[in-house]
Order: sequence, then structure tokens, then C-alpha cells
Amino acid sequence: MDATGPNAEQIRYWNETAGPKWVDRGRMLDAQLAPLGRVVMDRGDVRPGTAVLDVGCGCGETSLELAARVGATGAVTGVDVSAPMLAAARARTAGLPQVRFIEGDAQTHPFPPASHDLLFSRFGVMFFTEPATAFANLRTALRPGGRVAFVCWQPLPRNEWMRVPLLAAAQHLTLPAPPAPDAPGPFAFGDADRVRGILTRAGFDQVAFEPLETTLTIAGGGLLEQAVEFLLELGPTGALLRDADPALRPVVAGAVRDAIAPFARANGVQMSGAVWIVTARRAGS
Repeated sequence: MDATGPNAEQIRYWNETAGPKWVDRGRMLDAQLAPLGRVVMDRGDVRPGTAVLDVGCGCGETSLELAARVGATGAVTGVDVSAPMLAAARARTAGLPQVRFIEGDAQTHPFPPASHDLLFSRFGVMFFTEPATAFANLRTALRPGGRVAFVCWQPLPRNEWMRVPLLAAAQHLTLPAPPAPDAPGPFAFGDADRVRGILTRAGFDQVAFEPLETTLTIAGGGLLEQAVEFLLELGPTGALLRDADPALRPVVAGAVRDAIAPFARANGVQMSGAVWIVTARRAGS
């Protein structure tokens, strides 16, 4: 899609930089994050016949599982800005008539009014330039009584799996200045009070936050070296390496390997993560 509108920078990033990497390592990401997505589906009461809007659907793993839950009488609409990821999602869900995808910006896309029962997202709502505007637009897609259920990261210090490798990389690379608290990014929804305000201004009530601390299997399991490569490509450490001197990559890889080696187990590298499970309802319904 054309990189235009308020989220043009994110559109370029998810098409040119992040999207291809997520496609390449999608199975690893899904294996690591799928348990958290299932918790959100449970909290969102996804049952047969539900019409779900999967916001930031990525490579389609969540849309596929949602389709299994809603069955032939339900519907799943995945929306994402990343063409490479949507291509993977369409291939993954081929043959499922209850699933469709939209390549579009959820902040501005004209969704059919009152067409869905649930807005669902697994780490797909933290990248809007104007999140209250985005959620107000998404609200129009909800039927009266419609609900929201999504998962987002708590702040970086509470997420060992991202903090530990980043600090190891910082021994050899200079950390950038912290982003503004409201800047789009993986930790943009870490402040529960801020997110509550966003949802309230967008027209939602009954906003609730469930803190969840869990153990994540980095890269979905496998060898320590696989986890190292995964962390060097994605997340904060991957972002730090993106513009660094390529000659430093082996040095950083060694530092990250040493830092996460104590977390290696027979079933993979096990590290802690902390998220918010957020639920809400369309106000005035």
C-alpha cells in the first residue's frame, strides 16, 4: 500500500523492514506469542458465530485460530498495513471462507459500520500515531455492545526477554535516547493509565487491565544459537543493530549469547515477559 496518511512511517517500516523479517521468522514468533493470543481470545469470549476484526493480523496465525473458534457461522476480518505479511496470511488461511483480509491503515480505513462483535489484537495496536483517533475509527466497526480484547507489552524493564539482550548489546553499541512516552512502538501501551485515557476518549467504557507475567520460549524453542539470531533480528536489539557497523554483529552476537545462555533449558531459552490483557466495551450501547 502507499505510504501515506498519519502512519506513513509505520507503513514503510512494516512493508520494507519489519514485514519481510516477520515473514521469515513467523513460525518462531507465533510459537513464542501464541499462548498470549489464546488468553486474549478467551477474555474476548470468542465463540461460534462471532464476527471478529483482527487488528494488526500480521502473518495470519491469529486469524487462523480465530477462524477455528468462530466456525462457519462466524467471520474474521484481518487488517494490516504490511503487504508481505498479508500475503503470508492469505496463503495460510486459503480455503477458509469465513476469513478475509484488508490491506489498510486501521486508523483511517472506512470499515463497514456496526459489522463486528469484537476488536481483537495480539500486539498490533501500539503503532498508531494517533491512537485515540484510531480506536475511535475502529469503534465504528463494532455493533452495539461490541467489545475489545487485546494484549500489549508492559514497559521494557519488566520484560526480561527484551531487556537482557538489549543491555548485552549496549556493551558494544550506543543506546539511543528513549522514545517519547507516546511515540508509536512496542512499549507505547505500557502505561495503563495512558491507555485507559486513549480508550475512554475513543468511546469505550468498562476498560480493564489484567497484568500477566509469564515465561516465554524465545524463538519458539530450539537451540541457543537460534534464539540469539532471533533476538538479533527482531525487537529492541534488532532495532539497535539495524544501523550499526556490520562488523560489530559477531561481537554483539557473542555478548547476547553469553547473556541469555543461563536461561537455556532442554526445551529452549526460557525468559520472562510481562503484558497487559486489556478489555473494554463500546460505550453508549
